Amino acid sequence: MAAADSKVPVLGALAGVAGIGLAVVLYQGFRSRQRGSWPRYYRNSTNVQGNGVMLVGSPSLPGGQAEVLERLEALIQCVSELKDEMKSLKNALPTLQDQVREELRGRDEVRRVSPLHRTTPTRRKRAAGAIAGARAGGRSSEEAESEGGYMTALTDSEEEEPSDEEQRDEEQPADKLCVLLERIDSLRQGTESDKRESLDLLLEQREEFGQKSPFLWRLIRAYCDLHDISATLEEKKTHAETGKKVGEEAVSLNPTCAESHQWYAIMCGITAEYDTVQNKIKNGYIFKDHLDKAIELKPQDPMSYYLLGRWCYAVAQLSWIERKVAATLFGEPPSAKVEDALKNFLKVEEIQPGYSKHNYVFLAKCYKDMGRRNEAKNMCEAASSMNTVTKEDQDAQKELELLCPLLGV
Repeated sequence: MAAADSKVPVLGALAGVAGIGLAVVLYQGFRSRQRGSWPRYYRNSTNVQGNGVMLVGSPSLPGGQAEVLERLEALIQCVSELKDEMKSLKNALPTLQDQVREELRGRDEVRRVSPLHRTTPTRRKRAAGAIAGARAGGRSSEEAESEGGYMTALTDSEEEEPSDEEQRDEEQPADKLCVLLERIDSLRQGTESDKRESLDLLLEQREEFGQKSPFLWRLIRAYCDLHDISATLEEKKTHAETGKKVGEEAVSLNPTCAESHQWYAIMCGITAEYDTVQNKIKNGYIFKDHLDKAIELKPQDPMSYYLLGRWCYAVAQLSWIERKVAATLFGEPPSAKVEDALKNFLKVEEIQPGYSKHNYVFLAKCYKDMGRRNEAKNMCEAASSMNTVTKEDQDAQKELELLCPLLGV
């Protein structure tokens, strides 16, 4: 069915050429008879140029005939130009035929590699149509249809399917990005030196991959890591501010990337440490908004619930004066209860049991504040059973050592 449909353009082109040829024959016969009947004045005043005829205007020549002759003259001129183009095309046919065959059979790999020798889909179509049209003159109409349809079908299918080289060119940047991201994720699990190397690699590749969300949220994360391991306050502030700017860019570029919202929220929380009271509260609202968005986009990510639980617990611990300041600056202070924090920490445990030592510590704190001492003790025991590996684990262990005596553990 596809091969039959592909013959239609070629058949249409052949029919058009045949129609022009018929018009030429009819016009030449009409011109011979007409000139024989013209007065001597008009026969002597004609100026024949090639296949065309130019007539000197005369009031005695009927207006309708003059208009018809002018139109036929234009047609003859077009036919003359077409003949010249067909002659040039015939001279180029042997080369075009070889090029089309080479493209279809894939024998000449050198020509495929170089863009200068590559036949574009448009040129392939024209070459195929030209070969079919030229050969139609020396063959039967059935043979011309067959070859024309064959060439058109092949060139159309070749245009639809990209070459192996084009596919490799498209896949190469994606493969390079995947390799880079795997390297970045691996370095993050290493030493402080590895984390610094991770940031350096990301900055080197930012020009190439700076519009990709998986790249950008890892860049935010790298600035967060460098903030944590930096020795001076100035370095910490610089990494926090730069990371926040990257976060703004990431969520603006792709508002549907959950990780971008998540790490942007974290950077807002970090920069709040170095800001005024007013901006701290403002960043707190931004932190909450982007965490909610991250959970909406990726509801099974335990990290987002853990961070939201931390936010709820901090808000629940705000003093009366801090709430008044927030109300004065923003009209409505942030609102959350210990129960809200507990709900989020339990969600973390539901999604990923044993998520972190710190999650158990905060579960213990929530239960303690709610007067549920037995559950609080159980959470302390669970936290104590986990190894202390990361810096966050070390912080959690310090809090645990203060909390356990209060619970009699």
